[in-house]
Amino acid sequence: MSRAIYIYAGIGIGFLLVAAAGLMLLGDIARKGRLAARLAMATKGGDAAPAPGKPEGSPALRLVSWLGMLVARSGLLSGKTLAEMTATLESAGFRGGRGLGLFIGAKILLTVLLPVIAVFVLRNHFYGTLYTILKIGIPALCGMLAPETIANKIRAKHLAAVNAGVPDALDMLVICADAGLALEAGLARVSQELSGLNSALGMELTQTSRELQIGGDMRRAMENLGDRTGLVTLKRLSTTLAQSLQYGTPLTQALRSLSAELRQEALIRFEERAGRLPTLMTIPMILFILPCVFLIVAGPAMINVLATMRHMK
Repeated sequence: MSRAIYIYAGIGIGFLLVAAAGLMLLGDIARKGRLAARLAMATKGGDAAPAPGKPEGSPALRLVSWLGMLVARSGLLSGKTLAEMTATLESAGFRGGRGLGLFIGAKILLTVLLPVIAVFVLRNHFYGTLYTILKIGIPALCGMLAPETIANKIRAKHLAAVNAGVPDALDMLVICADAGLALEAGLARVSQELSGLNSALGMELTQTSRELQIGGDMRRAMENLGDRTGLVTLKRLSTTLAQSLQYGTPLTQALRSLSAELRQEALIRFEERAGRLPTLMTIPMILFILPCVFLIVAGPAMINVLATMRHMK
């Protein structure tokens, strides 16, 4: 009974740690939403100031973030490693140093706490040097890889949402250009409209709009948009806008052509996926459908044969 209690306690503690890591990420996402709302209120020139709220993040999150930033600034990690972590978090939608601090702090805490919990839970089981190494090494490895795995999944979901909303954003940019808005104002308007429909793409366009408001270099801001996400569609968009500004070609025509190309490529991808369906359905048909067909077709004949054999006996 005591062994089962320890096992269940270890499983429960593991779930709590995973939930704590998820709450850290959700807290950072909520913080970004509040910052975006405050910036939108400031850029619109509203007279009313945002209501004062509670300090951002719980004390535990601030402690984890402080620990991570302390390690990041101590020089233990190389500049290349920090740059790769920052690029991964930015492409996942996390902005600012606090996301990097939470990421590094979560890695350190999970790497240290999971082996301690595993040794405590399994202290009366699996004796020996090899088992002790496994009890320490496997949880430490899981704790080290868990934040990166979660960040990569969030990054993939974020980039998929961004990629899916690019054609709609281009159509909105065309409407804004036809209405007489400049590209900077059009990007700000499209990012505002997409904030409720596609928050991932709205966040990226908002970041680009802020860079334009601060620096004013259109080419550099659009290159940052493509490099930050790594998506081919956004790199093509940045190249198209840069060429349109350089050679003076009509912006609406370039955006319409790019939007039509992206929608046609999406349709081709859907047709390719539909073309693979017969091949993918072959094994399920063999495993699940054909046995049923054989039972229906050959079942009565087999029953008659068995009945005949019984009468002959």
